Amino acid sequence: MVRLSFAAASLAALCVAASPAAAFVPNNQPSVRSSTPLGVTTTTLSETATSFDLDAYLMSKKGPIEAALEASIVSVGPQTEKICESMLYSLMAGGKRIRPVLCLAAAEMFGGTEEQSMPTAVALEMIHTMSLIHDDLPSMDNDDLRRGKPTNHVVYGEDVAILSGDALLSTSFEHVARHTKNVTPDRVLDVICRLGKSVGHVGLAGGQVMDLQCEAKGDATLEELRWIHTHKTATLLEVAVASGAILGGATPEEVAACQRYALDIGLAFQVADDILDVTASTEDLGKTAAKDLVADKTTYVKLLGLDGAKAEAKRLVDEAKEALAPFGDRAAPLIGIADYIIERKN
Repeated sequence: MVRLSFAAASLAALCVAASPAAAFVPNNQPSVRSSTPLGVTTTTLSETATSFDLDAYLMSKKGPIEAALEASIVSVGPQTEKICESMLYSLMAGGKRIRPVLCLAAAEMFGGTEEQSMPTAVALEMIHTMSLIHDDLPSMDNDDLRRGKPTNHVVYGEDVAILSGDALLSTSFEHVARHTKNVTPDRVLDVICRLGKSVGHVGLAGGQVMDLQCEAKGDATLEELRWIHTHKTATLLEVAVASGAILGGATPEEVAACQRYALDIGLAFQVADDILDVTASTEDLGKTAAKDLVADKTTYVKLLGLDGAKAEAKRLVDEAKEALAPFGDRAAPLIGIADYIIERKN
């Protein structure tokens, strides 16, 4: 899934702690309940969050995000045309863009702007796309379909796919450093440090290695499964929300609350994926359905049963919303995304 090709030592030299900024006034709200297509009953944070139009919010972000992604990879001549084409093929293949949206929404919650957070939003999608390209490789999940299209290595070959993933990963850090404006240097460096950690041995790479090991032995425990997906899936979502909060000016305490929210929705995202693997079609998913079931992979459904997995998704989403209670109605987009994660069909 992950082939690291950037200078870890130089990133380490940049790591600094985030500095305090403006605080929020707590505004706890009453809860209401709603039903989801996955059969999970979720609790929303407030009446405002319940009526929040997430579709309209996501549509308002889609255009700017897509434009920023497309503009982020530019060939400098015929020598780089093929690798840039391969990078853009996967980067622009569609998808939910949840990580960029989470980053933008978290920044806005603390008074930040789209201009301040968009470079990091783009970097997050670059890293995510890299992970998908590598995840689909024959040596990993060996999948030939992603987002309803042939996977990168099917179109460009395994060699170019690997290198395209490497290039997306290294470009992500450059993009944040070069294009982030009107944010203090210590906050920008904190974001870069967090992005670097998210793909390392306690991030995507470590989670994927553990996943491969558990797949080989075939008897992973629930504790092992949670470790895998905390690092393989939830870490990048956690960084998306934390980075947005940092760029928006959040205090360390507020960033910590955002991280609790994001860790929970990150795990809920994986639980939902496991449920969809056995309940949705290939056409709905845009990738091969029942692949984990056929491969007898350890999943939340396998360990907890379908009803148990749905209950775990509900528990995680409820916990996520509780973490955002101090931010009141300003958290409405993030609350809506938490609900969406277990309502989605792909």
